[in-house]
Amino acid sequence: MYRILIVEDDVTMAGAMKKELEAWGNEVECVQDFQDVISAFVAYDPHMVLMDIMLPCYNGYHWCTKIRQISHVPVVFISSASDNMNIVMAMNMGGDDFIPKPVDLTVMIAKIQAVLRRTYDLAGKIPVLEHKGAVLNLEDASLVYEGQRVELTKNEFRILQTLLENKGRVVSRDTLMTRLWQMDSYVEENTLTVNVTRLRKKLEQAGLKDFIATRVGSGYIIA
Repeated sequence: MYRILIVEDDVTMAGAMKKELEAWGNEVECVQDFQDVISAFVAYDPHMVLMDIMLPCYNGYHWCTKIRQISHVPVVFISSASDNMNIVMAMNMGGDDFIPKPVDLTVMIAKIQAVLRRTYDLAGKIPVLEHKGAVLNLEDASLVYEGQRVELTKNEFRILQTLLENKGRVVSRDTLMTRLWQMDSYVEENTLTVNVTRLRKKLEQAGLKDFIATRVGSGYIIA
């Protein structure tokens, strides 16, 4: 069973596609807020996105570009603008296939299944952790925020991953030190402080001020 996110502002069409996809055993969600498609994408963590081109606020090309900054999940464009120029542009923007409108649901299912087989027979989806628009890619240890990519050291990545996995809960310094240096018999506690300080500086430079809070005597938290 796959999770499929539909980005389509025609409610009737989105509903028809959703019903057909669910009949084939998939989980399906339709985007409601077309000003913030990325938040819906990260929250739902889909295996595939069906993307209309003409959308309110920003077009499908814009959102495909944003998705490609944080994920390699397949994006299939669905549009009545099915001339060669738009098809080529859709592929160049990171699309994996193109389905013209009016949509033939039988053809849609066949194309979607083909793309899913190609994608997940070879490799799984790329896992991410997200908080307040900041997306941590667990595959390449990078952080993306508002289109800006932040490169992290191994220790910075492990600190941020641990805090995001426990967001809303205080993570003790001992827990972080164990996560970072499991193979070392002894590490000075100041080493953790230095790494957290450097990580905070990188986050602030990217626009994520006060992303990590200190709980004196307890540890750190992403609230």
